[in-house]
Amino acid sequence: MDMNKWLENLKTNGVTKAMPVLSFPGSQIIGVGVDELVQSGDLQAKCMKAVADRYDTLAAVSLMDLSVEAEAFGADILLSDDEVPTVVGRLLETEEDIDALKIPKLGDCRTGEYIKTMETAAKLITDRPILAGAIGPFSLAGRLLDMTEIMVMSMTDPELVHKVLEKATSFIIEYIGAFKKAGANGVVIAEPAAGLLSPDLNRDFSVPYVKQVVDALQDDTFMIVYHNCGKTIPLLDDILTIGAKIYHFGNAIEMLDVLKAVPSDIMVSGNVDPSSAFRNGTKEDVINATQKLLDECASYPNFIPSSGCDIPPATPLENIDTFFKVIGDFYA
Repeated sequence: MDMNKWLENLKTNGVTKAMPVLSFPGSQIIGVGVDELVQSGDLQAKCMKAVADRYDTLAAVSLMDLSVEAEAFGADILLSDDEVPTVVGRLLETEEDIDALKIPKLGDCRTGEYIKTMETAAKLITDRPILAGAIGPFSLAGRLLDMTEIMVMSMTDPELVHKVLEKATSFIIEYIGAFKKAGANGVVIAEPAAGLLSPDLNRDFSVPYVKQVVDALQDDTFMIVYHNCGKTIPLLDDILTIGAKIYHFGNAIEMLDVLKAVPSDIMVSGNVDPSSAFRNGTKEDVINATQKLLDECASYPNFIPSSGCDIPPATPLENIDTFFKVIGDFYA
């Protein structure tokens, strides 16, 4: 699939569908627990297919599991039957730990299963692009060093942070490259930890490393979607230099503020709250949040309606159904 032509078609003919970060709730459709899902590429592909069959999405998005890469580096993770896996503890304590940190091989831990997901999903879903999911460099480094620690070290020991970032970025490029070879049409790179940084620190510790990934992998057949669910308005100018094809923002900001600031030829997406609306809200909450977003933003031709972040596994399917009904009725 020529992703540049796909994007140009959106700009020319207009956006009429949503592209939420929707994958984990598919576990309810196929009847498996999250802990089982995240360990099986076959089940993940089946989950993506089930979501694609139920919802007319603009693209099919893989699991946004931000523990996979950290686990491959050696971090401990916690699995749950109904929650997304999380990293526990701190892997890197000293400079010696950082120097000794080895870059994982493709296939280590669960990375092989996630690559297998793309191989299988590419055969099952052929009517829309399929997008893999991966963590961003600074967010991965934060999971290896501990988020509090990396925020301090960014100011006190920046050289050590850069050492970790270089190793993290090297692996992320190789890992996403495997998704590309497996048949994915793109990837959503989640860099939420960068939303905690000041503009200067974001410019030093996140933007150049994500840009390395974009420069290495993005082409006519493979697009990068940059996701940041933090307070990104002060970071926006620098984030746009990354060169991603689509920028996806969370509900910590007003999507209208982004659309007013971003050039009209750059596609942006977001941002119905995945927690207060999708997971914990009523049907009326979803209707109100989605309708407000569309009323404010749908007149911008470069806007793609979406969730603000990954929709949680235990989200009531009725709420997701409602979101898509509001989208469909609006564009109809």
